[in-house]
Amino acid sequence: MVHLLRSILCNFLPPIATSTTSRRRFPLPPPSAVTMSSRGSASLSVRRALFIFTSGFISFVLFYSFVASFSLRIFSFPTVPAVRFPNYFSSFYEPSDEEKLDIVLRGAAMEDNRTVILTTLNEAWAAPNSVFDLFLESFRTGLRTRRLLSHLVVIALDEKAYRRCKELHGHCYALVTEGVDFRHEAYFMTPAYLKMMWRRIDFLRTVLELGYNFVFTDTDIMWFRDPFPRFYPDADFQIACDLYSGDSLGLGNIVNGGFSYVKANNRSIEFYKFWHSSRNTYPGHHDQDVLNFIKKDEYVKDLGLKMRFLDTAYFGGLCEPSKDFNLVCTMHVNCCLGLDNKLNDLKVMLADWRNFLSLPPKLKRELRISWRVPQNCR
Repeated sequence: MVHLLRSILCNFLPPIATSTTSRRRFPLPPPSAVTMSSRGSASLSVRRALFIFTSGFISFVLFYSFVASFSLRIFSFPTVPAVRFPNYFSSFYEPSDEEKLDIVLRGAAMEDNRTVILTTLNEAWAAPNSVFDLFLESFRTGLRTRRLLSHLVVIALDEKAYRRCKELHGHCYALVTEGVDFRHEAYFMTPAYLKMMWRRIDFLRTVLELGYNFVFTDTDIMWFRDPFPRFYPDADFQIACDLYSGDSLGLGNIVNGGFSYVKANNRSIEFYKFWHSSRNTYPGHHDQDVLNFIKKDEYVKDLGLKMRFLDTAYFGGLCEPSKDFNLVCTMHVNCCLGLDNKLNDLKVMLADWRNFLSLPPKLKRELRISWRVPQNCR
C-alpha cells in the first residue's frame, strides 16, 4: 500500500522546487508564457483532484476491510459447511452462544410465563417426508395445538437439520457439539446416541439458567391435544412414563425422557446439574436410565424438587398406549428401534387420529376406538 501511494504521488504531483535564496525577482513573462502558465495551473489542479479522489478511495477500501474483519463469525458445524446466524448485534461485538440462544427463546416464549416448547432434530429425522414433517403435521391436525407452533423451538444438531428447520419453521437454533457428528441416525445405546442424550440434558440446564420454563418433546411424539391443562400446576419437574403405576407421585414409575415439563428455578437447575453429573456415577447408561436411578436419591429429596409423573391416559406411547381418543394429548413412538419402523407407525398413528376426528360427536363419545399400532414396532 505504501508503494501504491508513492506511485500516486510521483504521477500526480509535480516535483517541488527548492532554493536556498531568500527572494529573487523574475521578469514578467510574455503573454504567451502567461497562457502556458494558466494551462499548467489547470493541469496541476486536475492532478491534485485525481490525487484526492484516489487517496479517498483507497482509504475507503482500507476502512471497509477493517470493519469487515470484525463482523460476526460464521457458526460452523463439525465436518459440514458453515451456517450463518442472523446478525442481531453490532459488527464489533461477538455474542456468546447463550446470548444467541436467548434471542431465539425470547422470540418463541409465551408472554405470560416465559415457557417454550423444545425439540431436537438431526439430518436423519429432518429429511423430507420423515419424522419432522409428521411431527409438525400433528400440531396442525391436533385440537388447540396449531397455535403452540409459534412457541416451538427446534434445536438443530447439524447443518442440514438447521436448513430444513428454517424452510419449515420460524424458530430454529443450531447447537454444536465439538468433535461429534450428529447428522446420521444415532442407534440406541451406541456411543453417538449416549453423547446426544447427555448433550441434551446439559443444554436443557442452560435453558433453565436463562430463566425459561420448557416442555421438551422428542420429535417422534404426535401432539393431538394441548397438554398444558393436564400438567400439575405445583410441580417443578414432571415427566412422561413408559409404564405408569397409577400414582403421579410414585417413584416406582418407569420414566421416559422424551417428554417433560420443567419450571425454571433453583431446584430444577440444581437437579439438572446433578442428573448430568450422575452420568459419571453410572457410566454406559443413557439419561433415562440414570434418572430412574437417581429419582430416589437423598440429594434430590434434599433439594426439595417437586416431581410428578404423567399419566399414560393423557401422555401415552407404544410402551403403554393411551386408551381413550377423547383424552389423549400426546402419543410417543417409544419402545421402537429403527427409523423406518418409527416412520411407518407414526403414519398409521396420525391416520388413526384423523379417522377419529372425522367421526360425528356422538360416535366419538360412544365408540371404543383402538390404535392400529404398534405394527412395525412390534
